[in-house]
Amino acid sequence: MRSIPRNKIPWFPNIDYQKCTGCKTCFNFCKNNVYEWEDGNPSHPQVANPYNCVLGCSACAKLCPSGAISFLTLEEMRKIMKELRSGKVR
Repeated sequence: MRSIPRNKIPWFPNIDYQKCTGCKTCFNFCKNNVYEWEDGNPSHPQVANPYNCVLGCSACAKLCPSGAISFLTLEEMRKIMKELRSGKVR
């Protein structure tokens, strides 16, 4: 089986800034430098390095007290991976 480049796999957090309270839980938790902190009014995390996110990890979403972080569903991810494996261009 051929390897799929990480930058072709859209597994990374999405932030709903309407829900984000700026608590820094995600930023402080993630040791892979996925997030950078954007100071401002309001201050909030920014997904600066999305492909540093570990495939299948969604711990930051589970830890987010306001439910502001989401990932693709397992069903969506399976569909995308099937397309990538078959060579279909996304």
